[in-house]
Parts: sequence; C-alpha cells; structure tokens
Amino acid sequence: MSWWQDMVCYEVHPRAFADSNGDGIGDLPGVTAHLEHIRDLGADAVWITPFYPSPLADGGYDIADHTGVAEDLGTSADIDELTSRAHELGLKLIVDLVPNHTSDRHPWFQEALAAGPGSAERERYLFRPGRGADGELPPNDWQSAFGGPAWTRVPDGAWYCHLHAAEQPDLNWRNPKVRDAFADVLRYWLDRGVDGFRVDVAHALFKAEGEPDAGPGQHGDPWRNHLMPYYDQEELHPLYRDWRALLDTHPAPPGAVEPRDRVMVAESAVFDLERLARYIRPDEMHQAFNFAFLEAGWDADELRRVVDGSFAVPGAAVTWLVSSHDAVRPVTRYGSLRRARAAALLMLALPGSAYLYQGEELGLPQAHVPDDRIRDPLWERSGRTERGRDGARVPLPWSGAHAPYGFTSAPADCTWLPQPDDWAALAVAAQERDPGSTLALYREALRLRRAHRAPDAAAPPQWLSAPGADVLAFRRGDLVCAVNLGDMPAPLNSLTLPGRPVLGSEPFDGDTLPPDTALWLLVPSSPEGSDDDLRD
Repeated sequence: MSWWQDMVCYEVHPRAFADSNGDGIGDLPGVTAHLEHIRDLGADAVWITPFYPSPLADGGYDIADHTGVAEDLGTSADIDELTSRAHELGLKLIVDLVPNHTSDRHPWFQEALAAGPGSAERERYLFRPGRGADGELPPNDWQSAFGGPAWTRVPDGAWYCHLHAAEQPDLNWRNPKVRDAFADVLRYWLDRGVDGFRVDVAHALFKAEGEPDAGPGQHGDPWRNHLMPYYDQEELHPLYRDWRALLDTHPAPPGAVEPRDRVMVAESAVFDLERLARYIRPDEMHQAFNFAFLEAGWDADELRRVVDGSFAVPGAAVTWLVSSHDAVRPVTRYGSLRRARAAALLMLALPGSAYLYQGEELGLPQAHVPDDRIRDPLWERSGRTERGRDGARVPLPWSGAHAPYGFTSAPADCTWLPQPDDWAALAVAAQERDPGSTLALYREALRLRRAHRAPDAAAPPQWLSAPGADVLAFRRGDLVCAVNLGDMPAPLNSLTLPGRPVLGSEPFDGDTLPPDTALWLLVPSSPEGSDDDLRD
C-alpha cells in the first residue's frame, strides 16, 4: 500500500500559521519552526496552500509567478529549508498547483492587455467579443463563483473570463503554450523535492466549445456542478494522464519520494460520485477531495449514504475531510465542539486518507472578522451579504493569555487577521497541559490509527448492528467505531459491539454512549468467521 492511500495530511495556510519575523504575517520560516507540532500530532504529510507571489485578491490563489515565493512569506531558500526539514521529520510535502487562472498582475496577462485583440498573447486567456450592438454585453450568462458575471470588459472592448474574482483571469487550456508552461511548473517543483500536488479547481480548466449559456441556478446547487458548461469537461482527462506520466517518470532529487510514490490530489467539486471517479482512474489523479463528506449534515442516514457512495469505485483511493481553508470550521458548522470531536473520530476511523486543516486539532470555532478587516473577495462581490472564508483563516493561537497568542511578536492589532479575545484556553500550549483537550484527543486518535491501520485502505468499512437510526457503527480491521448522532444516550450493551473501548470523543461510563459522542474499540485477534454481528 502506498503512503498516500491511508495518510493523514495536515493543511497549512501559511499566512495564518506562524510568524517568524514580527510583521504580523505568517511565513515559511514560521511553518518550518513548527513542523514538530505537525509531526507530534501524528500526521504523515503537510499540504501548504499557495506561497507564491500574489496581490492577494483571493488569499494567494491569484498567482503572479507559479515558481516564485511571495516576499512577505520568505525566499526560495526558505521553501527549500521547509522541504528539507519536513523530510528530516518523516513528513511528505504537498504544494498547491493552481492551473485554472493566474493573477491579473501575471506577466502573461499584462502582455495580453498590451498586445490587443487577436494577438498570440491574448490566446493564452479566454478573451471574447461581447454581445449587443456595440459588444456592451458579456459574451454569455456565466456567473462567477464569487458572485456577479464571470466576464470583465477591458478598455478596447473585449471581455475576459474569470470563474472567480475579476483579478483571476482564466487560462485557455486549448493553447499548447499554456500546457507546456505548466508542465515546466510541475518539473520545477519536483526538482525542488516536493512529494505531490493538490490541484486547485481541477474540474474547471476547460470550458465547453462555443461557450454556451449555463442557464439559471449557477453555483446554487453543487450537485449540479457537472452540468455547467465551464466544469467537468472531457478534455481534462487526457491532460491529467499526461501529468500523471510526468510525475511517474521525472527523476527525484535526494530526500524526496521516488517518482511512482508521488501523489496528485484533485480539488474537484464534482458531487456526482460516478463522474468524480473518472478523476482518479489508475492513470490520472491519485485522489480527489471528498466534498460530499465535508458537506454532509449531522445525520446518520446521510453520512452512511455518503460513506457507502465513496467506495462505489472498487480499488479507488478514498479521502475524508471535515475542514479546510474554504469551509466553515466544524465546531461552528456542526453546532458544537462536542459534535466536532465526534466527527473527528468518525473520519479518522474510516479507511482511506484524512485531511486535517490547521486549528482543527485545537477545536477552533469559526472566528468573527470585523467588516473592515475582511479580505475575502466574496464579501464585496456579494454586496456584503456573504462574509466569506476569513473566519477559518484567522491566525493560530500557540501560547499566552492574550492575542496574538504567540503567533507573532507584533502587536495583536497587526496580525494577518484579528484573533478572538477568548482563545487562550484553545492555544497549543494550554491544550498540551490538558489531557482532556481536543489536541490530546487528536494525538491519541492518530497514534491509534497509525498502530491499527486498515488492512485495505480502498475497502469499505463493515457496518455493524446498531439500535435506532441515530447510531452508526462500523469496523475496519481491528478498529471499531460507534457514533451516536442522536439526542438520547444509546445503551452500549444493545450495540453488541466487539472489542475493548480505547478512546472516546467524550468521557463515557461504560454503560451508555452519550449523544454526539464517538467511541473507538479494539477487537482482539479471533478465528475467522466469528463476526456474527456484522450486517449489510
């Protein structure tokens, strides 16, 4: 089994992780200095979100140089040091590849604006004439995922496509120069020792020929994403096969994994599981983010349907996540820390790979960011009706009784985003002193997970008998997980669970499984055919 098939990968958003130089902004040396925290947590890999030069119109995903390092985050030597130190600690390093768009400050886009209509420079992007008598209307009805039209007009009258912010012009992936340039980007980072790539909006690179209208309801129902003419086009898959071949053959520098051990992960917001499965065919991506699990409510039937559907493709790698830099933190989304802790044990017990987002292991809630400090472009493009994702990107609390909680030596009002006043008890140092803390729970869960790995990371769990509709119970290998998602205690003796309790998301008395609580049990070795309590 390859390392990535059942890894625990820890996501770092560098500007909000740790600041090494006192400017209030997290940076690459700050990440390097705290890699032991990730190692001690029990993770196998680190995924670091964009550290490239960017005007920050969209949190760093508007990139002006795909092989550079942003000045406020460090230098090329700093990313090399981070990579080297991660490998010394036994951690793999995954970086973001953002191929759908560039920043409008990228040299390519500046050249396209200067060159004018019909030029080779403009063919790198999706420039189109407008509709209407004077071209005053956008080329079609496409809407940006951030709100408003997905087209912006330039002074000479042409329009360019941007499925996100206007500062993020979409590239033309039918242009061979674009394909060649990104193959070079992959080679560049492989030569610097990275072990894999997370491919941003991997479902959006190609747009349907002729760019037909998309109709009403765009971006309103993620389960319809694959029906949009700007998503999930067939031309994606030959491209990803080319990238996979490159990853599998390009020589590896010292310290990095061997070529065929590299990983490529699709951030593909395709909720139709049969269509999502095409991204992870044996010669394409290795994994795709399981957004259906992330979006599932606190409901036993819904979660079981998602888990079963996730294993619909035999042998495919499965991923799990309850948090990310784009999602409301689980403490807030599920409605309580208690549920978030139970969800963590549920996720970590499932076969496959788990992705953790920084601060998830601390039980951080979604932070409130004052109106005048919001950075997310969703805020302005929605007419200030959607606060966006900044509440999940607030700097981590490391130590101390007051903000900035050890994140920086700068004053608290100078941090990347403001931290709440009541996070002292959630800081890493405070939780390390508390054996009942969420940090302690994650560390123990990851220790047990590593010690009791699933025999087959691609095999579905075995569902166990459980009373009522609010309890999920399953087994994978010698680990059993039971979760009470209801509001009433569940008698443990009625669950007929095999094994010895070893970890609970909340204290339990041995007789009942409290509401919003998960329990792990270990099954001793037993003769084959003794699992009488398994059910379909």
